[in-house]
Amino acid sequence: MFKKLPGDEARNLVSTTPDTAVVFRPAVVRTPAFVTIVIWLSRLIAGLVRLVWRHPIAIAVPAMPGVTWTLYGWRPALLLVGLVALVGLSWASLHQSSFLRLVGWRLLAFWRLVWIYRRHWQPVMIVSGLGRHLRGRDYLPRLMRVECDGWADRVTVKMLNGQAVKDWADRTDQLAHGFGSRSCRMSIARAGRLVLTFPRRDPLAAPLPAVPIPDVVSVGPVEIGAREDGTPYRLKVHGTHVLIAGATGAGKGSFLWSTIRGLLPALRAGLVELWALDPKLMELSFGRDLFTRYAADPDQCADLLDDAVTVMQERAGRFAGLQRSHVPTTADPFVLVLVDEVAFLTAYQSDRTLKQRITAALATLTTQGRAVGVGVMAALQDPRKEVMNIRNLFPDKIALRLDESEQVDMVLGDGARDRGALADHISPVPELGAGVGYVRLETSPDPVRVRAAYVSDDDIRAMVAHYATPTCTAPAESVPVQRSASDSALVVDSTPVTGAAPVAPEGVQANG
Repeated sequence: MFKKLPGDEARNLVSTTPDTAVVFRPAVVRTPAFVTIVIWLSRLIAGLVRLVWRHPIAIAVPAMPGVTWTLYGWRPALLLVGLVALVGLSWASLHQSSFLRLVGWRLLAFWRLVWIYRRHWQPVMIVSGLGRHLRGRDYLPRLMRVECDGWADRVTVKMLNGQAVKDWADRTDQLAHGFGSRSCRMSIARAGRLVLTFPRRDPLAAPLPAVPIPDVVSVGPVEIGAREDGTPYRLKVHGTHVLIAGATGAGKGSFLWSTIRGLLPALRAGLVELWALDPKLMELSFGRDLFTRYAADPDQCADLLDDAVTVMQERAGRFAGLQRSHVPTTADPFVLVLVDEVAFLTAYQSDRTLKQRITAALATLTTQGRAVGVGVMAALQDPRKEVMNIRNLFPDKIALRLDESEQVDMVLGDGARDRGALADHISPVPELGAGVGYVRLETSPDPVRVRAAYVSDDDIRAMVAHYATPTCTAPAESVPVQRSASDSALVVDSTPVTGAAPVAPEGVQANG
């Protein structure tokens, strides 16, 4: 207890003869055996009480047969084990969710605490630099609790005094590999305590089929896919603006079409209007009959955005002094402006005047449109500031597969990647990574990993066949497309065609 370590005396000795070994006898203060026994017994009792308090189910499972064997013999103990096993199997088959919540996950948490985390805690902490070995003693962060569910372990840790959250954020890779997980995510529980999330499996590894069209008429939140824990992911579109950033083939269309699919009942009821801007003429044109207004030519896109600003300002004038938030009605429906490739209209637009009009309109909508029921959902590939200088005006952001780690913080905010948003590690294979992304909600700084459902071409055709109405044709914004005689590039005729059906280019099937 009061023993001096050998190193304490050695550093005070100086030898002037190089070939002579330093010989010393360390000073030792002997502690009475009674004091040592009392200290060890108190620690043992405190540890047992803490173990029973934290893991009652795991302790009761082996304790009850042991006590029965000691008091009544092995036959009653064997009968008790068989009875408990039968009850457990019956419970698990009849109501699996409650069995897992009350028994299954607690047993798994106790097993992983003992076999995975407690067993490897000291070497992982020392090697990663989160613990210290000083003068023969280990100073380690305290492992407080392990909780399990269907997909991950959540480990509560008490940091050492003097440690910062950044010390742990910089070592998430070491922690993940040290405890045998593919990744590690960190969140702050309270001052001095962190929660480390170690996934055991990936519920988002396989593509998700299109979410069924809801039966209830609602403007959101819209169910568009699933979260990493297996629960449905619902995207808020009414009362906010959403920015989707991802490289080519990352699955931005899955988020756009899943949102459209979830709003179809409200669209038919007249509570929602979908205004689509499709400068690439590839993504949203496939279901243009679903949109209240549709534009592809940059001039018409600018006009559509100006009209949205006019609607927004007209509503703001009527709502002033009467209401502070928008309630969708058939007279004032929720207007969702969908922009497939916003960078084409802002950063890559050669017409300077047109570029300024579009940027100003988007900035006005994203700063003033939420309260009056005008929302913007924009998708882009490059999240750099010079490409999208108004990205901070979008409260909700989604980062799909990105090319560089720095782009993650550009989309989700500073420190998002350190907290586990590894968007640059998403697989480029479509079956594994298309539609997978990290979401930072307006109310939380911690990223959430989600996957949007894949809406196939057949699903879109069925949506158009059942939900396209005469009010969703927007003839003035439907632009004819013709193929240039000199090359295979698509040339857009900017002349509006009123009352005429849209003409599809060669090789592209017309919808509707």
